Amino acid sequence: MTLLAFVAALSVIVAIHEYGHYIVGRWCGIKADVFSLGFGPVIYSRVDRHGTRWQLAALPFGGYVKFMGDANAASGTSDGTVETMPPEERRKTMLGAPLWARTLTVAAGPVFNFALSILVFAAVIMAQGKVAEPLRVGELRPLPVSEEITLQEGDELISIEGVPMPDWSSEENDLFETFVEALPQEEILDYEVRRDGEVREVRGPHPMPPLVVQLAPRSAAYETGLEQGDVIVGIAGREIAAFDQLKEVIESSQGATAALTVWRAGEILDYELTPKRVDEPRDEGGFETNWRIGIAGGLAFELATERKGPLAATGDAVAQTWRVIEGSVSGLYHMITGAISSCNMSGPIGIAEVSGAMASQGLDSFIWFIAVLSTAVGLLNLFPIPVLDGGHLVFYAYEATTGRPPSDKALRVMMTAGLTLVLSVMVFALFNDIFCP
Repeated sequence: MTLLAFVAALSVIVAIHEYGHYIVGRWCGIKADVFSLGFGPVIYSRVDRHGTRWQLAALPFGGYVKFMGDANAASGTSDGTVETMPPEERRKTMLGAPLWARTLTVAAGPVFNFALSILVFAAVIMAQGKVAEPLRVGELRPLPVSEEITLQEGDELISIEGVPMPDWSSEENDLFETFVEALPQEEILDYEVRRDGEVREVRGPHPMPPLVVQLAPRSAAYETGLEQGDVIVGIAGREIAAFDQLKEVIESSQGATAALTVWRAGEILDYELTPKRVDEPRDEGGFETNWRIGIAGGLAFELATERKGPLAATGDAVAQTWRVIEGSVSGLYHMITGAISSCNMSGPIGIAEVSGAMASQGLDSFIWFIAVLSTAVGLLNLFPIPVLDGGHLVFYAYEATTGRPPSDKALRVMMTAGLTLVLSVMVFALFNDIFCP
């Protein structure tokens, strides 16, 4: 499953990236000889009416577009035929096309990756909807409670234990956190709700129980075998009723192994796990290191939602894509400066493990992961390294400034250096996958 999920995610992202190069190149009058998904022996191929060979190769770990006249898929040097072509044929090659056409064609790959991310994020956001106002209870999650719950689906939430419900539409991120901190850390609490037009007092679960809503891939909880829907009812011999109690014990553990008592669909299970050091981004910038077991909590009940329009969802999707870019750049910078561990960089094994983990948690999680990875691939390709799209764009900027492209000798040297750097980073990331905790 891990391998299939990895191949599926990578294939979608590479296909979109390379299709961006292909279609924009075609719009700009540049002919593509080959569009390949995968490398190595060709399994299937066909030639379309434009003369492009579309092929599926045996090694599904990438892909490429080879334009007319290119020596290889890197589009850096000629195969020796471009110089002898008549002007109208030379214009159809990458090397013979105008600077503007080459620039648009190269930039299209990363742009299409970002467009895929925005499209997927927007689709997921629209499918999930937004929390309806006023706040109403949706589906109640299964929880191990000691008394009957009288809170019902459809109840409009007014307050819990006398603490008014926070404004869910507020942009202040700490409002809900402050609200939860003001509540007693008990299993059952008093709710004030509006039902059928009347205000009533009902009994309901703590709104933030120690419930496993999502598992972080490669985390202690995931590797130990915890599952979505589990409720951690005890830790280190102490009974707990709120997620904050679990968080408090883990954060103060300094990495000591903890014994967990877990409720799963009516069954009590015992686990032992060791928290991991995790570098997490701060809202104000930079990173901080915390002890984590790798679970995300959630409400004891779903909140009723309403449809979110395409425009608002697209705005949120653009913001989410930008957050991924910011986080990636910040993480790379802090790894280079030594502020956080270089183990935060994953290679193919790590990405494959995350792909499988996200796929195991549902289609929506896997699709969201594809969008995140697509943004990362688009960003990576914009780095100003020869053999990457960003390196080509630097060459074109040099050509636009000086009026001439870099010499063939300089291009060969820089492309070799760029390939060496990229391969070195890949080896380093693979080393992390194997040896980092």
